[in-house]
Amino acid sequence: MSQIFHRSTNTFSRITIFGGVFILAFLTWVFTVLDRSAYATRQHQVRDQPIPFSHAHHVGALGIDCRYCHTTVETSSFANIPPTKTCMNCHSQIWLTSPTLEPVRASFRDDKSISWTRVHDLPDFVYFNHSIHVAKGVGCETCHGRVDRMPLMYQQNALQMEWCLNCHRNTEKYLRPKEFITTMGYQPAGDQEEIGRRLQKEYNVQSVQLLTSCSTCHR
Repeated sequence: MSQIFHRSTNTFSRITIFGGVFILAFLTWVFTVLDRSAYATRQHQVRDQPIPFSHAHHVGALGIDCRYCHTTVETSSFANIPPTKTCMNCHSQIWLTSPTLEPVRASFRDDKSISWTRVHDLPDFVYFNHSIHVAKGVGCETCHGRVDRMPLMYQQNALQMEWCLNCHRNTEKYLRPKEFITTMGYQPAGDQEEIGRRLQKEYNVQSVQLLTSCSTCHR
């Protein structure tokens, strides 16, 4: 019986198969890079806000503690956005006629909340509790970055699952004494991992197995 396909068909088939594998691997790599890129995570991207609030000025220059505005971080899962009354504690006396702060005055005058744009916005299927992290010695700076150097607020970290797991698997690298929770530019007084291991016991930090369990963050 005569040969139906030319011998070159074998070569073509091999090239097609190997090419398909390489293309699939390349597309997987592209997807992985895009998924971790700032385009997907919105990392380092400044969000438009109704008022250009500067953490660099309020925290860095004036030294206002995080808890003055975000009053619930130690007691609630949610770090509250301060009510306009908190802003007016100062701005009823300074910058009284600033056009930039007119939305603040209007909010207070009309008793209508300012519609801030959320910067650190986790998916609905992720459970995150601010108070438990603060109670266990995780500083604001660890997740939010050096806000005292941010004229406009942006997301410092990717907030993806692998970023969270890196901390949950190595908590000794990130824990600090509770009196330094809101300190920006914190420097440990000694070896960080040694201090972290001591604080793990002192603050009763759960085991890696429990911290990396799916149900810990996905409930």
